[in-house]
Amino acid sequence: MNTPAHLIFGAAAFARPNAPAVTTAALAGAMLPDLSLYVLVGWHLLWLGTPAQVVFDQLYFSDAWMRIFRVDNSFILWGVGFAAALACRSRWCIALTGAALLHLALDFPLHHDDGRPQFWPLTNWIFESPVSYWDSRAYGNIVGPIEVVASLILCGVLWRRFKAPLSRAVIVLAVLTQISPVMIWFFVFANA
Repeated sequence: MNTPAHLIFGAAAFARPNAPAVTTAALAGAMLPDLSLYVLVGWHLLWLGTPAQVVFDQLYFSDAWMRIFRVDNSFILWGVGFAAALACRSRWCIALTGAALLHLALDFPLHHDDGRPQFWPLTNWIFESPVSYWDSRAYGNIVGPIEVVASLILCGVLWRRFKAPLSRAVIVLAVLTQISPVMIWFFVFANA
């Protein structure tokens, strides 16, 4: 799934009005499994000037990048964190680790040939799903619109739940990110 969708799903599942620490933790947890990707891609595209084709066709699949992805995308590590959060009954920690696990659970069946090793440290195996959230050769042309519709529905749920103007502004921003992914990818590949 696209990262904005992960943020929306994580917020819908774990964010709570009048609990800013829990809401912030839910958003952070939804983002953390993709954070290293954004840092690495941003560093190469914006700072080093590496062509987008090299970043997404070579570096993304490199052993060095996969060693990073296996840590922040590990069901095992996030699962241990979630169990500890439950044991401690920490609402913000449950939101953080729960949103990260939800992120991984949603990614697992939606990465065709671009998945990550999600069961480290037990194994470096990568599941190759027959379905992709973006690649039309693996039903991305079907899954992508479903993701957008589900995200927009959840934005409606969040709109009803959160009444504060700042919260609603963030929800509007989330809606815009879901209806304009073409613009984001155009920007990334236009600089190639």
